[in-house]
Amino acid sequence: MNTSILYEWRSAVLQSAHLSHDAWLIYTGLLVYLLAALIHQRQLKSNYAIWSVVIVALAVELFGARHDIFDKGYWRIGASLRDIVNMVLLPLILWLSVKYRVWKG
Repeated sequence: MNTSILYEWRSAVLQSAHLSHDAWLIYTGLLVYLLAALIHQRQLKSNYAIWSVVIVALAVELFGARHDIFDKGYWRIGASLRDIVNMVLLPLILWLSVKYRVWKG
């Protein structure tokens, strides 16, 4: 089956940036969080920022699940859960530390 244009674009970016798939997910999650926090008024404490990361992580994994099902015939649920955790973990740690004032200034 033909791979989609988005999947080919992602593969090209990973090869040109010399990033692993896990590093790509971590950086993407952090970038989505920082952009959403920049747009929202409450900055890093924004609930919208963390929820936007969760929604993007689920959307990326649904896209990946579709690719797995069409190419392999089954969905790798363990790999999908690992990818969701990779994308959400660093923004979640940052959000919790700001929300509960770990760094008092």
